[in-house]
Amino acid sequence: MDKRYFSEEHNLFRESLRSFLKKEVVPHVDKWEKEGAIERFIWKKFGDMGYLGLTYPVKYGGLELDLFYMVILLEELQRINSLGFAAAIWAHMYLAMTHLNKEGDERIKEEYLAPSIAGDKIGCLCISEPFAGSDVSGMRTTATKEGDFYIINGSKTFITNGVLSDYLVVTAKTAPKLGNKGISIFVVDRDAAGVSAVKLDKLGWRASDTGEIAFDNVRIPAENLMGEEGKGFPYIMQHFALERLIMGVNAHARAEYALEYAMDYMSERTAFGKQINQYQALRHKIAERTAEMTMCREFNYSVAQRLNNGEYVVKEATMSKLLSTKMADETIYDCLQMLGGYGFMEDYPLARLFRDSRCGPIGGGTSEILKEILSKIIIDKKSYTPAVKV
Repeated sequence: MDKRYFSEEHNLFRESLRSFLKKEVVPHVDKWEKEGAIERFIWKKFGDMGYLGLTYPVKYGGLELDLFYMVILLEELQRINSLGFAAAIWAHMYLAMTHLNKEGDERIKEEYLAPSIAGDKIGCLCISEPFAGSDVSGMRTTATKEGDFYIINGSKTFITNGVLSDYLVVTAKTAPKLGNKGISIFVVDRDAAGVSAVKLDKLGWRASDTGEIAFDNVRIPAENLMGEEGKGFPYIMQHFALERLIMGVNAHARAEYALEYAMDYMSERTAFGKQINQYQALRHKIAERTAEMTMCREFNYSVAQRLNNGEYVVKEATMSKLLSTKMADETIYDCLQMLGGYGFMEDYPLARLFRDSRCGPIGGGTSEILKEILSKIIIDKKSYTPAVKV
């Protein structure tokens, strides 16, 4: 591993994690993919191993390790060939839990963050809506203050862990007339009256439960507001940087896995009397895609290092997701082609990987939206500042 970013301790962690995943997760993946749900026991095992709290404070059960432990976790999760399982884990850890840690008060951290780290509670982040996906400011869900309570009405969709989670981190407009300056963020218990969810049927990520959630006069304590009222949009925008970097790292890792698998296959498969890895068309395609994957990986590591040092990397993280997810789709497409008819068979890993990877340029902000964000930064000289300490 690259010694600029990974120490011997990092490498030992990777070996231990890879062994854990092979023993505890891989034997169940096909079942979870078929059933569209992840069994509860594995969350507790992740919690007991400390994996859910790698970068979180020791005070709440975390390990307070550097960001490259997160990078290793993300990379290794891509290698088990269930991006749905991987998404369920990182959506809990770095979507829902990030907001608890950054905007939650002491009570919220004790009641929600600590059990999330322990694997006793599962969370989801509810931002996207049927009429407002990448356009966060267009959300219609409202939270109306009534005395010591907020009343939430509206709906969310495409929510990872949206059906089986124990709590929801929900964005809603507390001052609809103010647009994105009127958005706030709350934590809501799954069993709160008026919360309902429907499981969605997806092309890929089939092991994860993805839900459409309705809020019908959901009454929550005012103390479940996280951070300041009206600051929800900058909170969301700030943490999108981490989410986009995560999806960039996921992308280079699954592309690397696909290339390794394809090269192993090519070294064993023969056609017209020689191994197919000796045919120039395939050799050059592997060389090209490996070069692109390596470029993305190097960039992603450098962005992770800057984020680990406390820099605000919204532009670079947006670039990471935009280019890495495109690269991964193209790489996996080519790797599947190299397997010929076997690539089209569900018994071979490239078929699932091909379906799963397609969510990369869509989830967490479509590529089209990311290009417009970058255009504003690069051409219009728009700048973004963090809402809370990085």
